[in-house]
Amino acid sequence: MTIATRKQREKEEMRSLILDAARKIFLEKGYHDTSMRNIAEEIQYSPGTIYLYFRDKDEIFHALHEEGFRRMLTKMQPLGHVSSPFERLKALGKVYLEFATENKDFYDLMFIMQAPIKHEADHEQWEMGHQTLDYLKQVLTECKKEGYFKGKNIEYLSFAVWSGVHGMAALYCRERCKAYHDIEPGELIEEGYKYLVNMLENL
Repeated sequence: MTIATRKQREKEEMRSLILDAARKIFLEKGYHDTSMRNIAEEIQYSPGTIYLYFRDKDEIFHALHEEGFRRMLTKMQPLGHVSSPFERLKALGKVYLEFATENKDFYDLMFIMQAPIKHEADHEQWEMGHQTLDYLKQVLTECKKEGYFKGKNIEYLSFAVWSGVHGMAALYCRERCKAYHDIEPGELIEEGYKYLVNMLENL
């Protein structure tokens, strides 16, 4: 291993260490009570070290968002081989819910926790988030070409679909599914999603 390669690996390892610590603190304390100082304390480094890798906590928060969207999109992209666009849409929703239930911390940071998302207005800086939403719009557009969702606006439709699946995911991640005492959360999500698919099929 060359010196340059080793240094690059050490840099990536430190960046990952910072992001792991930041994710933990964001979730425990919330955005406003998270600081560069308490992130540094978590990994037992000086705050100055954190500033070598990130300009401020907004940049750290954005990096965590990007990582979450990258993981989600990686799970979605293999669905491209599904020939039927509506079957692909159904599978897309399942993948979304699986991501949320298997990555509750990332999902919380990406979609639930209140924090400023100033990068959202900048398409280049919010690339992964836009790619994920564009993927949904693309599948809905293909469904429309196949005769589904006649006369429906893709922008509004994508928002409705996303809202429906997000609602289930958010209720699961914040443990609100327990309101249904006699049904296990996993079963509630699975069966509830079938109802949503049925409504979309008859829209």
